[in-house]
Amino acid sequence: MATTAEAEAMRRAIALAARGLGHTSPNPVVGCVILDADGRTAGEGWHQRAGGPHAEVHALRAAGERARGGTAVVTLEPCNHTGRTGPCAQALQDAGIVRVVYAVADPNAKAAGGAATLAAAGTAVESGLLADQAAAVNEAWLTSMRFGRPFVLWKYAATLDGRSAAADGTSRWITSAESRADVHRLRAESDAVVVGSGTLRADDPHLAVRGASGSGASGASSGSNGVRQPLRVVLDSKATIAPDARVLDGTAPTLIAVAEDAPAVRLAGAETVRLPRATSGPGLDIPALLGELHGRGIRSVLLEGGPTLAGAFLAARAVDKVVGYLAPALLGAGAPALADAGITTITQALRLELTDVTRLGPDLRITAVPAPTAPVAPEES
Repeated sequence: MATTAEAEAMRRAIALAARGLGHTSPNPVVGCVILDADGRTAGEGWHQRAGGPHAEVHALRAAGERARGGTAVVTLEPCNHTGRTGPCAQALQDAGIVRVVYAVADPNAKAAGGAATLAAAGTAVESGLLADQAAAVNEAWLTSMRFGRPFVLWKYAATLDGRSAAADGTSRWITSAESRADVHRLRAESDAVVVGSGTLRADDPHLAVRGASGSGASGASSGSNGVRQPLRVVLDSKATIAPDARVLDGTAPTLIAVAEDAPAVRLAGAETVRLPRATSGPGLDIPALLGELHGRGIRSVLLEGGPTLAGAFLAARAVDKVVGYLAPALLGAGAPALADAGITTITQALRLELTDVTRLGPDLRITAVPAPTAPVAPEES
């Protein structure tokens, strides 16, 4: 059984892992704390960027000789393969670690097996400590490994009566500056930001990150000011994007997804990919899009708009988390936050579980995930 010191070390390791969000893709975020033979913290570290030293290596370097005879507490099973860096399981053995406590098993077949290697070498190994918390901070990478597609977070902003724009189409600004700043955090933590052609025509969004810094990740770039930029993805099945759209300004990489039968399009500052149309409804095939992005090393997607695109993703059951920013305002008319999602009766409703409710300035940020499928109780007569 894990000790109290090990549990505290795991909480610290999870917090350290979160520092890597937005910087390590296509690799996971990982945190590690080394306890010396007396159970005191000797070193700590986290995976800071793809291709760089893993969390265990950073922590072992910080611990030095105090690691010998000690315990490694790590959020993800130590890797067992040689890629751009060496296997962490071997590094732990070489440092004299006698016990390893990890939270989540590695689902990546290429890297898994570190626990078995350590145990075979005589190292005591324990798994599952604070597994749910560790999995939550690594949810994007774990989803991509398990399902072969990026993790999708749908973000929207609306009034209390569910309107994302007024009747005349105006939508700036429904929510507060605090909420808008939080959206930039979500962008900075994502590999790609996706919008539809309707939102592009209506709002001409920029989709770049402001007010965050980082070292870049797969599918992303870092500008001259050090801000990490995700891949900007526009779903434009008919290839109608204007050549002066702000997403083509070169601030961040841009991918325009068009239908296979769309007119030829060449745009400075963007790459174009052709995808099949949806088998039902408008637009492009969502699974094909996600497969294309996953093949490009994209592990997390922020779905920003608009309501038609959100409906298509929900109809495809391709939304893993919802973050809604609700402003204390009423419009009574105007565009809804969500369009047709293929739901025609209450029994088909996509039920969600609230995981967080936070006040941001005057607004509420509500975070929810799809609830496990459960029988629907009959309505009372």
